[in-house]
Amino acid sequence: MSIKKIYVAAILSLATFSCQNHDSDTEVNPEDIYSKTNIFPQPPNQWMGESNPYYTEGYAGDVMPYYENGKFHLFFLHDAKTKPAGEGFHDIHSFETSNFTDFTYQGRQIPYGTSSEADFGVGTGSLVKVGNIYYYYYTGHNAIASFLSGNPRESVLLATSTDMKNWTKVKNFKITAPVGYYDYEFRDPHVFFNSEDGKYWMLVSAQTSDKKAVVLKFTTNPSTGNWTAENPIYTTSSSENYIMLECPDLFKMGNYWYLVFSENWSSNTGTHYRISTSPNGPWTTPQNDRLDGSYLYAAKTVSDNTNRYLVGWTARKTPENNTGGKDWAGNIVAHRLAQNSDGTLAVKPVSGSQSVFGQNAVLSVDKITGNASQNGSSFNLSANSQVTFSKLQKANQINFTLNVSAGKAGVILAQDTDAGSGVKIAFEPANNRIAAYVMNSGSEDLMNSYSLSSVSGTSYTVTASISNDVCVIYINDKIAFTNRIYNIVNKKWSIFSSSESSFSNINIKNPN
Repeated sequence: MSIKKIYVAAILSLATFSCQNHDSDTEVNPEDIYSKTNIFPQPPNQWMGESNPYYTEGYAGDVMPYYENGKFHLFFLHDAKTKPAGEGFHDIHSFETSNFTDFTYQGRQIPYGTSSEADFGVGTGSLVKVGNIYYYYYTGHNAIASFLSGNPRESVLLATSTDMKNWTKVKNFKITAPVGYYDYEFRDPHVFFNSEDGKYWMLVSAQTSDKKAVVLKFTTNPSTGNWTAENPIYTTSSSENYIMLECPDLFKMGNYWYLVFSENWSSNTGTHYRISTSPNGPWTTPQNDRLDGSYLYAAKTVSDNTNRYLVGWTARKTPENNTGGKDWAGNIVAHRLAQNSDGTLAVKPVSGSQSVFGQNAVLSVDKITGNASQNGSSFNLSANSQVTFSKLQKANQINFTLNVSAGKAGVILAQDTDAGSGVKIAFEPANNRIAAYVMNSGSEDLMNSYSLSSVSGTSYTVTASISNDVCVIYINDKIAFTNRIYNIVNKKWSIFSSSESSFSNINIKNPN
């Protein structure tokens, strides 16, 4: 990952408007492997030099994508692993990409403020261009008691730029929760020009005074810049009972409007969406209303006027191993969105991923447990059978077609054969889901699951893209299932089944 240029913005005064598989036990350095593919980027280490511990390692949090002139600008909240006392957090950094496979790190764009300023912690936002000026609306967060004595915890702030790299904070701009709304939870402004309304809209994740989660709408006429609070476009229902509707996004595709938001408090946490024929609703909840599993969060969309992409972050674990707990921030992951005939959304790989994994690898069987027959790269498995393959030695893309109608079948990654550890990705038709289990000394703990309701039948065409401890499984060009899986490299992997099943045309590809 190259560092093209680092911009450290000053706080200025008042501004104006495997994988070749073989039998060798030679192990490879994962760092050397992951340098070959960058499809799930993470900010580089020591981006401010070796002497400052705050900046030696970090992760990508909420992504705020923007497209212009052939480039996607992926602004994101930088989550430093080391946070010294008294320092702020979550300053905005960015990557640039033209294809979602090659990324260039651009450094810090908007810094956090001091302990007495509203943006001691920086939160999610968005940007728009009006004339020759870029307007970046973002969240200011400060929970220090001395600040809270005279200020709300959260507010909407503004920075401007003429080149999308050097940003100046507009000190006299601040939007706080209007009357009737809770000023402790007021964040994630999403701004866009609604051509059907002739106004700029700002969506804000908010709570009413009685703590009901809403997506609040503000509007402005471009000539005035004065934002006016209007009614919410969405209010959580009693059955949902979401605490917050974070990182809202609103766009139109064909005849439908789509509202995207994330929530982290229900049994189905993740990125959700709703459908309407109007940007003001009413909104319909699709049968499968999540756009990935719980490990992809705060995903927002961006379009190049041809395709629309969903870009979020995949959670790391603490401690950073497969038995660790899900933690905030990690790597950036992007999917391509498509529209089904009924108006629901399909999730596909970005088209450039095929060019990244361009070298076919040898499929080498290491061990067969139970009853399984092989015909070239295809296998038929009887109940309680497993086929183990040689170690994965590079970042990989694994492709196959699975037919299973009962029980569980799928793959095991990061496998220690003797210890029975690893991560099992299981297709479970009877439970109408795909699920990830952490295996540890014979036990299987559910880590993540996702509905298969968008996929008809019991035949699954699977593409698994693996890099940087992130594994994204795409199924039938309809759904994506993302997980954090450590230590895949230098470990064997398997296909397994608890019932009769078949794995056809297994193909492993290495990065070019």
